[in-house]
Amino acid sequence: MAEKHTCEQCGRVAIGLQSLGFCVSYVCKEHADSSLLALRSGEEKACDYCYLERFATTDPE
Repeated sequence: MAEKHTCEQCGRVAIGLQSLGFCVSYVCKEHADSSLLALRSGEEKACDYCYLERFATTDPE
């Protein structure tokens, strides 16, 4: 089973990982950057110093 991560700001279930420059964090929907929220389940995006990964889920969004 996949490891469940929690939001580093509030402790809720994380929907993804965002790396904006040198700051890397697991985040929930409330604390996610809009670019991470725009990704589909299981999708990743990398550009310049940013990396975004939306965790794959079977739950409806």
